[in-house]
Amino acid sequence: MSICVIPARGGSKRIPRKNIRSFFGRPIISWPISAARDAGCFDRIIVSTDDAEIAEIAREAGAEVPFLRSAELSNDRTATAPVIADAIAQIGTAADAPVCCLYPTAPFVQPQDLSAGLAMLVESAARFVVSVTTFPFPIQRALHRNPAGAIGMIDPSKMHTRSQDLEEAWHDAGQFYWARAEDWQVPEIGIFSEGAFGLPLPRFRVQDIDTEEDWVRAEYLMSMLQADSKGLHIS
Repeated sequence: MSICVIPARGGSKRIPRKNIRSFFGRPIISWPISAARDAGCFDRIIVSTDDAEIAEIAREAGAEVPFLRSAELSNDRTATAPVIADAIAQIGTAADAPVCCLYPTAPFVQPQDLSAGLAMLVESAARFVVSVTTFPFPIQRALHRNPAGAIGMIDPSKMHTRSQDLEEAWHDAGQFYWARAEDWQVPEIGIFSEGAFGLPLPRFRVQDIDTEEDWVRAEYLMSMLQADSKGLHIS
């Protein structure tokens, strides 16, 4: 049995009510729920929330909300893994069951990405499968900037190294993670610890949404994707 858990607490601070804010005419949480339903690889799609309104919207979008999350697991400092572990315990999932943590503000996630993540978990030696994408610029040539505005290279030794000669770097795409239930329930095992594999996503379908600026950028990206899907082929 394969499970999808979407963690969606009600107390978002930087973007109030972020998880159910309207995004292109739909509560944003409905986008990943739809992708999970279309992926065809989940036996259950569960939303873990402490909020009655989020629960109602999630059910309308096609997810289950079989319990309300405790206040202890719904504060600003709660990490993702304990929330997924709690959901696993609440529904009594088998130890070897594949469980996907899918974020509620991932409107660009695609059904084929989710099923590809499951295939990688099952067919490889991965303990965790993480959606990842590349940085658009070599991080080895990153700058620091002091309060007065002066800048300098973090690693001056790379000042004269050509960009194409630097190793490509990747980061968490902030969309989903796959692991077996038993690994989600071991606090000592981190998502990026030994045994983590990365599933590449294109940068044009990745936008973490934590601030209003992120939200505006996500709207821009979605408008470009929708225009392209209508045959306008934005370049």
